[in-house]
Amino acid sequence: MEPAATAPAVRPDDHDPARRLRRVVAASLVGTTIEWYDFFVYASAAGLVFSKQFFPALDSTAALLASFATFGVSFAARPIGGVIAGHLGDRFGRKGVLVATLVLMGISTVGVGLLPGYDAIGIAAPVLLVLLRLLQGLSAGGEWGGAALMAVEHAPPRRRGYFGSFPQIGVPIGLLLANLAYFTVSASTTKDQFQAWGWRIPFLLSVVLIGVGFLVRARVAESPVFTELQARRSRRSAPLKLLFKTSSRELIIAIGLFIANNLIGYILIAFITSYGTRTLKLSSTTMLFVGMVGAVAWGVFTLLAGRWSDTWGRRRTYLVGTLALALWTFPFFLLFDTRSVPLLLVAVVVLAFGLGLTYGPQAAAYAELFPTAIRYSGVSFAYAFGAVLGGGFAPLVATWLVGLTGTSLSVSAYMLVACLVTLAAVLALREGSAAEREAFVVATG
Repeated sequence: MEPAATAPAVRPDDHDPARRLRRVVAASLVGTTIEWYDFFVYASAAGLVFSKQFFPALDSTAALLASFATFGVSFAARPIGGVIAGHLGDRFGRKGVLVATLVLMGISTVGVGLLPGYDAIGIAAPVLLVLLRLLQGLSAGGEWGGAALMAVEHAPPRRRGYFGSFPQIGVPIGLLLANLAYFTVSASTTKDQFQAWGWRIPFLLSVVLIGVGFLVRARVAESPVFTELQARRSRRSAPLKLLFKTSSRELIIAIGLFIANNLIGYILIAFITSYGTRTLKLSSTTMLFVGMVGAVAWGVFTLLAGRWSDTWGRRRTYLVGTLALALWTFPFFLLFDTRSVPLLLVAVVVLAFGLGLTYGPQAAAYAELFPTAIRYSGVSFAYAFGAVLGGGFAPLVATWLVGLTGTSLSVSAYMLVACLVTLAAVLALREGSAAEREAFVVATG
């Protein structure tokens, strides 16, 4: 993955710090939203149509498991994408890598939308599907770290949590747009039309979104922290090696902080749609609507949590969010199994509270764990590896658990275990003093 070409010349208004910050925040938010729209379109399709399109020879349960397996394989590529993007971002800058990851995600997403099914090209269809999903994983592995760092490194010292939460809300907004796209197509087509060609439309819409995202990201300035580091000629030739040598404790903590959020997030993103339609016999439009409400609530709480973390501290915000997730794991599925839409909405909104409080502070918390010279490598690797251990195969495991035990409460237990792992990481997290956080922009290790 090579860094993208240099952006247009800096405009005069780039010397206005407030305007520059707004542009960076917008670029981080828009780009992350588009990246995760693409990622979640695949998640929705895996639960709704891929079993029939790419695995028709299998029985319904095995085909669904195979669909979720293709969803999970991208997580194997995410650490690789994180390592590559982290190395390039620490060596050559954050901006070019961000543009490259956006383009790669768009190409692979449109490729899925154009891919013939099993009936047309046989075994080549699922093979190509997996290859395209791996490309999505490479892109996602490198995307978040750069977007988070661009926002946090441009932000005022006492507002890094708040501005760092903007690329975070790109995830729930991407989920909302993906569910909205499928909701609209599903409501506008018959069941046969949706299965035949309607499901492809949200993938193909990515062409427009990628064009918008590219234009927005090409206009932003490089991170001032990286520019300062570059001016001092302090770039490291092997940032990943230095990361493992000097920051292994911080890396383990950062990975642990993400496990519960990512695992439970993918239960909300991918599993509940198939569980609601196949097991609870609710309509796909109902489940997509529930998912959209959950996405909106998740976005609101994420933005609030970023602001709260600037006041309460990252550790305390994480602690409240992790405990909220742990306490809600069993009530969540007990409410879900009632099949009552109002209770389903209560279930996802309360879950979104915990998700928001463990996601809003993440960009700032991760950035403050690592010095500038290895920061992109540190945050990208921790985010990608946390996703592998957390959400990578969560929908697959959840589907298998329900099939094995016959009860959704087994999934609740699975979620609770993840919360306990994250709780240990939160307790190990050292809250930096105000003076230490003030010194963030000049910390180079």
